[in-house]
Amino acid sequence: MPVKIRLQRHGKKGKPFYWVVAADSRSKRDGKFLEKIGTYNPNTNPATIDINLDSAVQWLHNGAQPTDTARAILSYKGALLKHHLDGGVRKGALTQEQADAKLAKWLEEKAGKVDAKKAGLSTAKEDAKAAALAAEKKVNEDRIAAAKQAEADAAAAASAEEATAEGNEEVADVEATEENNEETQA
Repeated sequence: MPVKIRLQRHGKKGKPFYWVVAADSRSKRDGKFLEKIGTYNPNTNPATIDINLDSAVQWLHNGAQPTDTARAILSYKGALLKHHLDGGVRKGALTQEQADAKLAKWLEEKAGKVDAKKAGLSTAKEDAKAAALAAEKKVNEDRIAAAKQAEADAAAAASAEEATAEGNEEVADVEATEENNEETQA
C-alpha cells in the first residue's frame, strides 16, 4: 500500500486548517487516514505548525512519501533532517549522540529565527500604529490651526466693518456739522 504524508483540510470557508496525516495515496483528500501526525494553521503569522516529530520520522523510515507542501512543513520542523541523520547513524557515519546534538542545534537556531521574525512583526506593527497616531495628531493640529485662522479672519473682517461703519458715521457727522456751520454763517 503506497503511503503519503499529506494535508487534510478542515476549518471553514476562507479559513483553512489542516491536519498532517499519513494516509493511503488512493484514499480521498479528506477521507480515511492511517495516523494524524500533526496540524498546520496558515491563518496566523507566522503559520502555526504542530508536528509529532517522532511519528513523522517513523513514517518516513517506513517509506511514506510526503507531498510538496507536507515536505516543506516537515523540513521546516526538522523531521527531514532527523530522517537524514538517522540514515547516517544506520550507516555508521556518526553516532546517535552526534545526530541528536546536530538536530538540537538546528532546532535551537530555527527557534531563534522564528522568534526574531515574530519580534520583527510586532515591532513593525507598533511602528505602523505610532506612525498612524502621529499622522492623525498632525491632521488634528492642522484642523485646529485652520479653525483658529478662520476665526481670526472673521474677527478681523468684523472689526474692519465696524471701523468702516464708525468712520462713515464720523465723516457724516463732520459733514453735517460743516453744513450746519455754513448754514449758520450764511
